Amino acid sequence: MSFVGDFIGDVVGGITGAKQAGKAAEKAGQLQAEAAEKGIEEQRRQFDALVELMAPYVATGYKGLGGQESIIGLQGPEAQQRAIGELERSPLLQALTRQGENALLQQASATGGLRGGNIQAALAQFRPQMLNQLIEQQYTRLGGLSQLGQAAAAGQAAQGMSSATNIANLLANQGAALAGGAVGRGSIVGQTLGDILGIAKTVVGAKKAGLF
Repeated sequence: MSFVGDFIGDVVGGITGAKQAGKAAEKAGQLQAEAAEKGIEEQRRQFDALVELMAPYVATGYKGLGGQESIIGLQGPEAQQRAIGELERSPLLQALTRQGENALLQQASATGGLRGGNIQAALAQFRPQMLNQLIEQQYTRLGGLSQLGQAAAAGQAAQGMSSATNIANLLANQGAALAGGAVGRGSIVGQTLGDILGIAKTVVGAKKAGLF
């Protein structure tokens, strides 16, 4: 009877051990999956923080590009006229024109040419030339803003692709961890059932041999 008792004990112990080992395998898979989920959340948090950080630069870049389009007429003649009119009325142009005209008048006065045709022609041409120069400068400055925004948007897009790749890898790891835990539990249970069948065969063989 001790052999039968040992057999029953082995069976009960095998089932109990299988359950414990299976739960441990499944728990390990869940812990790995939870770790992957935390990694995914952190990737998303970091990307959202980057988008918020770069938003002012991207917005400024859009404004710069829109200003360039207005100046060269890509947004229509009305927008172009409005952009040039704003420059023409700007305090900067007024100050530059006033300084330049005063310099011309002082030079003409010193040389006795205030009433000559050359000074009148120079004064007539000075303001349009200053406006044209200011338009070119404004276009260049707006180009710097649009390039800044483009760089910010490109960096944001690159980080987005990197985050997407990392999240995809973490999702794959998460799925593998959960599947591995389930497979591990199934394998342990299957192995235990095999051990039990093996013990049963041993008992049957021992009984036939008259051992009990």
